[in-house]
Amino acid sequence: MADRDLSWKFAEEFVDEPEAAQTARRSSLEHGVEAVSPAVGAQLSVLAAAVGAQSIVEIGTGFGVSGLWMLRGAPGASLTSIDTEAEYHESARATFAEAGHPATQVRLIGGRALDVLPRMNDRAYDLVLVDADPANVLAYVEHGLRLVRPGGVVAVPHALWRGRVADPAQRDGAVADYRALLSTVAESPAVTAALSTAGDGLLQLVPTGV
Repeated sequence: MADRDLSWKFAEEFVDEPEAAQTARRSSLEHGVEAVSPAVGAQLSVLAAAVGAQSIVEIGTGFGVSGLWMLRGAPGASLTSIDTEAEYHESARATFAEAGHPATQVRLIGGRALDVLPRMNDRAYDLVLVDADPANVLAYVEHGLRLVRPGGVVAVPHALWRGRVADPAQRDGAVADYRALLSTVAESPAVTAALSTAGDGLLQLVPTGV
């Protein structure tokens, strides 16, 4: 195994994932839902803490893994999480409650994100997580950049899509969608961007106000 791969493996195993997130991860695996890795979860926790998040938006609830990690970094924050799957919300709601987060702290909205996001207020949130269908990832990020306050962060896990984005031979739809996103933000003066290799990539964006 190459030194770089060893370092990646070490970083993933370095994280001590909370029990509630482990439980949510098992549910995700059972249903074939790809949750963020523990290393990405830890980075999201740090981001939430670093921006002093009080209000978080999550596009793609899944079974609650990423939401639990963000609330770990910002335990007093309110979380608004959007997903089309009622079954996921039912499981995530129970997971949040078992982890000690009251129902008033977590707002789960059922529906298409592209229908919900336009109704949300500009610059009203500290952190926006985009973890939903790759086909709409660029539109989600555009909404996220509108929703975050100055100095807030938009985070996009899976930005390297299972290690395939960096491979020129890979050209499927999801790879093309993430490549388009990465090309767009790399060329845009409207954002400051950083791409981490944790998990299968974590893109972090801060609007510059340009």
